Amino acid sequence: MKRLLSIELQKIWLNKASRILTLTYFILLSFIALIASIKFDLGIFKFHLAEMGIFNFPFIWHFNTYIAAWLKFFLAIVIVSMMANEYSYGTLKQNLIDGMSKKELILSKFLTVVLFAFCSTVFVFVMSLALGFSFSSYTEFGIIFSNLEYLLAFFVKLVGFFSFCLFLGILVKRSAFAIGFLLVWYIAESIMKGILNFRLFPEGNTAANIEQFFPMESISNLIVEPFTRLSVVKTIGTQMGVDNIKDYGVPFSSIIIVLIWTSLFMLLSYKLLKNRDL
Repeated sequence: MKRLLSIELQKIWLNKASRILTLTYFILLSFIALIASIKFDLGIFKFHLAEMGIFNFPFIWHFNTYIAAWLKFFLAIVIVSMMANEYSYGTLKQNLIDGMSKKELILSKFLTVVLFAFCSTVFVFVMSLALGFSFSSYTEFGIIFSNLEYLLAFFVKLVGFFSFCLFLGILVKRSAFAIGFLLVWYIAESIMKGILNFRLFPEGNTAANIEQFFPMESISNLIVEPFTRLSVVKTIGTQMGVDNIKDYGVPFSSIIIVLIWTSLFMLLSYKLLKNRDL
């Protein structure tokens, strides 16, 4: 496994575009810390994000993983290009000639996906600890390390999403078309959700119960938006007569669904590569 991973990382690092995108991704992750410096002072209206409690333990785990998840598209391009470049540069056929099996090839790609997700999770964990100790009003041990399930959800979210991108890279062979296909898939799921919610099942939870099995929707459901958890937002909502009954936890069912989709994406990727004439 170490040999397979080493081969993939070397390919990514030697590709200038992939190297720049990967570095940009982790640099942008660190920019989450800059949110603490956002201040507005307009007379009687003063607004300081850090003082709103976004970096309080344990809320910071929810907030940072949600924000960091939006940056996954930078690595998505790297994942898609990683597979597309195999066809463009002929390295896929060369690896097979050199004795690597198709199963090992898919495994090497999946190991890279898992490594990217793991490194991202560790990066967010360390950054969140640093920000939390700097700004949090609560530093008790039990509070600091509660709600760490958001990190697990973040890891599973990235693995699932990157596995889908890898599958598209194998299916379409061209990175630009694969990214385009990803966008089309998002649009298709949105249309399906609209049909379910407004045409077929306008009342009740039937639409939501069906949507949770859509691949992108299940990935999205792992970490819901955290902003309405903030006390200032809750206060405004209460004053406006809006009751917030949203569940902010990490659904175990969503983790299982995403893991099933991940396994399916990797199985389909292997089947495509196995049956394709290279």
